[in-house]
Amino acid sequence: MNAIDSKTKFVLAHLFVEKRTKQKCYEFLKQIKDNCYKQIWEIYEKEKHKKVGGRELIKFVCDKFANYKSAFNRLFYRTCKLAFGVPIACKKYNLEHNNNPIERYNGKTKDRMNGMRKGFSSFDGAKDFMNLRRVINNFVNPHQELEGKTPAEVAEINLKLGRNKLLGLARYLANKGNDD
Repeated sequence: MNAIDSKTKFVLAHLFVEKRTKQKCYEFLKQIKDNCYKQIWEIYEKEKHKKVGGRELIKFVCDKFANYKSAFNRLFYRTCKLAFGVPIACKKYNLEHNNNPIERYNGKTKDRMNGMRKGFSSFDGAKDFMNLRRVINNFVNPHQELEGKTPAEVAEINLKLGRNKLLGLARYLANKGNDD
């Protein structure tokens, strides 16, 4: 399961699971709440005085998988909106929202996994691959749609990684470990 900000293409949360159970959907969306709730709450505070239909709140977009809806309602009922049941081909049907960023990210992940000859030897190995994939997407690889910037740069997360972003990220994390 993956969540991507549609403007910055930043992967907000991900959870590698064998089955999308209610509990796993809750754990997945809880990552977003743990990491982003301060920003979500600030927007809610600015908008809560308006009529419910006129509020410009953070909007989550998902497919018709019911477990997402129940987990969303449990965690974000008042503070966010949910566009539930968005199909992949939504542009064709002139729908306002789409899940194209997540479908593209998932497609690139599948392409990468298909190129691996043996696949993963364990669930933990697959989980580690997905964690690395998220970091590379957010901090290292520039996106054409973002005019050559990384999602972290567009989201104004400036770690000053330099020209070789992967090496810069490794150095940043090594120094951060020394600070603790």
